[in-house]
Amino acid sequence: MNKPTIFAVSNQKGGVGKTTTVVNLATALSALRKKILIVDLDPQGNATTSLGLKRQMGGKSSYSVLMGRDQISESLLETGIPYLYILPASQELLGVDLELASVDRCQFFLKSAVSQLDDFDYIFFDCPPAVGMLTMNALVAATDVIIPIQCEYLALEGVADLLKTIEKVRRNFNPNLKIKGICMTMFDGRSNLSKSVVQDVRNYFGPLVFETIVPRNVRIPEAPSHGKPVMLYDFRSVGAQSYVRLAKEVLDREKEVKNG
Repeated sequence: MNKPTIFAVSNQKGGVGKTTTVVNLATALSALRKKILIVDLDPQGNATTSLGLKRQMGGKSSYSVLMGRDQISESLLETGIPYLYILPASQELLGVDLELASVDRCQFFLKSAVSQLDDFDYIFFDCPPAVGMLTMNALVAATDVIIPIQCEYLALEGVADLLKTIEKVRRNFNPNLKIKGICMTMFDGRSNLSKSVVQDVRNYFGPLVFETIVPRNVRIPEAPSHGKPVMLYDFRSVGAQSYVRLAKEVLDREKEVKNG
């Protein structure tokens, strides 16, 4: 059986749409009958609650799996969406940096855990907005990185540091790690600033930037309060449709890689 493609969705800057991208891209792919797992690595647990589930406290979670207390295969929850599963977050993730600081080969704990899984097509790591031990574990375990960047002033703030971290991970832990693409989010078509940011990012990163741009759309922030991805909350909204297009782009890039 083929090994899954594993995406670390990461940006050191908060509020750029990481969780929204994870939840809705995963949902769009699951609608195509791809078996998907979301691993919620953010102590805030927004990916977990966006799917109508609760963060775990003391139970089976990404924390308990990372720390070796539980097997990942026994810790997954069904989301109620066909083909989509989640390893929920826990507030206990807040202490991971301190707990693992002096542990040997601690960067490989997540890689070891997900290596048990060979029946998923795609795994998404929802990373916290910091390059600590959680993000490092995600980058070491991932095959690809997706970087959401919001179409706002200081959009590239933190991205340079993330790129340095990715290069460090390649050198020391995961030489095959690739950037799958950069996703522009929160685009306001009425704003010259939004258009300027998109152009600047395209000029800098070239073909790494996905053609699909996720717009500002009230349905996107509304959806999590109903415990649903925007794909299910309002499928016809421009926000939901942007993630349908993004999923197609991701699949197209996957085919290009496989076809050489």
